[in-house]
Amino acid sequence: MAQKITPFLWFDGNAQEAIEFYLSIFKNGKMLSVTRHGGAVFTATFELEGQRFMALNGGPKYKFTEAISLFVDCETQQEVDELWEKLCAGGGSGQCGWLKDRFGLSWQIIPRGLTELLVDPDPQKAKRVMDAMLQMDKIDIQRLRDAHSG
Repeated sequence: MAQKITPFLWFDGNAQEAIEFYLSIFKNGKMLSVTRHGGAVFTATFELEGQRFMALNGGPKYKFTEAISLFVDCETQQEVDELWEKLCAGGGSGQCGWLKDRFGLSWQIIPRGLTELLVDPDPQKAKRVMDAMLQMDKIDIQRLRDAHSG
């Protein structure tokens, strides 16, 4: 069955460059279709890790904001570290696992296990994890586990 809801990303003339960048970072990615206008990419459909996206070269009228971000569920700290380094290149880091890539798109690079630590039934453990996370840009799951343990 086809994906019913697809994120649609508006770029300022650099959709093809952005898609190639994302495809170079995520191991399971592919270009699905491209439409051109005057020889340049107008729209494109691509897939990253099973999630379909559409891209439009819509011009400078709209910019990405942090109000929308792409959340990446990472299995290991190594995956967090690798994605963080690659996606931050030319962009910038934010707080608590958020970053902005060089195209202005916001990402959350989050290790598995974070939610469980933050919702621990012991409010003191959960608070220590939250306090530690608020001091981080890139999430370090071991530091959060250490904070959880006390």
